[in-house]
Amino acid sequence: MRVKHRGAKNLKQSDFVIIAMVTILVIFGVVMVFSASYYKSINDSGSPYSYLIKQGVFALTGFVIMGVCARLDYHIFRRLSILILGVSLLLLLLVLTPLGVEEGGATRALYIGFTIMPGEIAKIAVIIFTASYLASDPRIILSFSRGVLPLLLLMGVFGGLIIKQPNLSTAITVCGIIAGIMFLAGLQWKYVIGAMIAGGGGIFGLIMIGDKIGAEHWSKRFTSFLDPFADALGDGFQVVQSLLALGSGGLFGLGLGKSIQKNLYLPEPQNDFILAIIGEELGFIGLLALIVVYVVLIWRCFHVCLNAPDRFGMLLSGGITIMIGLQVILNIAVVTSSMPPTGIALPFVSYGGNALWIFMASAGMVLNISRQSSGGAPAERKPEKRR
Repeated sequence: MRVKHRGAKNLKQSDFVIIAMVTILVIFGVVMVFSASYYKSINDSGSPYSYLIKQGVFALTGFVIMGVCARLDYHIFRRLSILILGVSLLLLLLVLTPLGVEEGGATRALYIGFTIMPGEIAKIAVIIFTASYLASDPRIILSFSRGVLPLLLLMGVFGGLIIKQPNLSTAITVCGIIAGIMFLAGLQWKYVIGAMIAGGGGIFGLIMIGDKIGAEHWSKRFTSFLDPFADALGDGFQVVQSLLALGSGGLFGLGLGKSIQKNLYLPEPQNDFILAIIGEELGFIGLLALIVVYVVLIWRCFHVCLNAPDRFGMLLSGGITIMIGLQVILNIAVVTSSMPPTGIALPFVSYGGNALWIFMASAGMVLNISRQSSGGAPAERKPEKRR
């Protein structure tokens, strides 16, 4: 009786903490999108409420998606993993055809009556597939030919197609997610160290000879963050405006809605650089509070990962946790000029339906894993296959 009571108690705690943190982030995101986009919205549509209305709709539908995924047995995604990966790959290929929509010098979206961002879909697709693949045999990750090489090829195909858009940040995120799940599955340290050396060498080589091999754009991206003020009106413009916003905010901020940089100085302030507006309006204290919410959410998701009822659930929830944590770190790094400027959404907060829906669907999957690991009534519990 005592065990059952504890299981029920853990179920309530797990569900409540994740739901509470996601709800706080989404509502906070809607408020900050409205604040950050106020003048841009007037400039684009004549109304200050266009981005607010859209983000509000995205948020409401996102909660429905999260609720459905929380009720849906997560083992279904394992059975559909190859299909989901195939659809994601097809969408990435279609972006490179005339069906792709170009915006801001990059072709990252498809428009079929509504906008689809294949790069965002690719993140959850590789999480589901990699988790399913590595869950089939606990020892498969110890084999280079059967475990490591196929996933390296997956990184190369998906990362290469996303870089072609170009979208370096999403490519880094996708490859980082796959590598993180491999590490959770038991990847040997020699491969981790080798990947770090190869990645560092590749970046160094791109910086040194990028202009000689037709990759001057990437070379400038990798070096501009070191001194963005050296080209404040060129490659460093967005980062400079971001740093000015953060510096203006100080400890307590200028006050909600009182940002100066959102007055058409900082490009697309409601998207990838919304953190700069948060820092300007709410100050260091506001940023710290936001980071605490993320830390609690990531900790709780990691708790679900450790207590998952099976290997697939562990790797799936672990991959989702890595995706959220990695994007938070990359977004903060870009906004503070700690890494090259490249578009990366702040989870649950940045404007956009595709990213928000993917994150909320992912949160729903973690909730379902949590329910099944805490004494809820799981659907089927099939034993792991061994080869």
